[in-house]
Amino acid sequence: MSFEIKLPLFEGPFDLMLFFIERDELDIYDIPISKITNDFLEYIHHLEKMEIEVASEFILFAATLMKIKSRMLLPRPDLNEHGEEIDPREELVRNLLEYKKYKSVVADLSDMESDRMAKEKRGNILRELQALSKVEDVDAEMQHVDLYKLLKVFQRCMAKMAARTEETKHTVIQYPYTIEQQKNFVLEKTSFKKQVPFTDFIDYKPEKIFVIYTFLAILELLQLSQVTIIIGEGYNNFWVEKTEPVAAA
Repeated sequence: MSFEIKLPLFEGPFDLMLFFIERDELDIYDIPISKITNDFLEYIHHLEKMEIEVASEFILFAATLMKIKSRMLLPRPDLNEHGEEIDPREELVRNLLEYKKYKSVVADLSDMESDRMAKEKRGNILRELQALSKVEDVDAEMQHVDLYKLLKVFQRCMAKMAARTEETKHTVIQYPYTIEQQKNFVLEKTSFKKQVPFTDFIDYKPEKIFVIYTFLAILELLQLSQVTIIIGEGYNNFWVEKTEPVAAA
């Protein structure tokens, strides 16, 4: 008759030590070093019988346990500078507690990783563009843009630039608006009317740059809590309302 023996594999000697402590419900601050050493050596002997290569860290840890066991059997204990007896298990307990803390953190991180892997990542541009093309009839060519097409477009643009003979001139125009100026403009408009629709700002001066500066000014005022916005039905428009200052207590 044949039979099969299965032994649990542990990541390291500290993992095996914690297993013994939890299995036998031992006090980690008062480890029965003789019993733990025997259990540890028995596990290593089982691995050797099964012709499983024993890692050097397990052998070193076993030697450390035997050293602690022998020190506890000596009639003359070690004393510290204050004349107090030094427990040979002190460093072992400290390392076990540190390992247990990090192991619990690793377990939590592993659960978080598993939970995250079970979720679908956002930002699938190709899928979103294909969905939009079915609803809004977006240009089909945009659905299949690849690196080769982008390189061809870049080469054509560079060829046109090289073939140009006239000198390129750039004119920089300073716009007659500032964010601070448009903030005062918005606050002035909301002072005369409780709620001002954003379309009124557009109708005041339907220029692209004016509308952009006004919109940025509203966002800054919103951040400063000087105005609030009320979104209308359909999200096609919103109203700007001036925030009343709160009286100091």
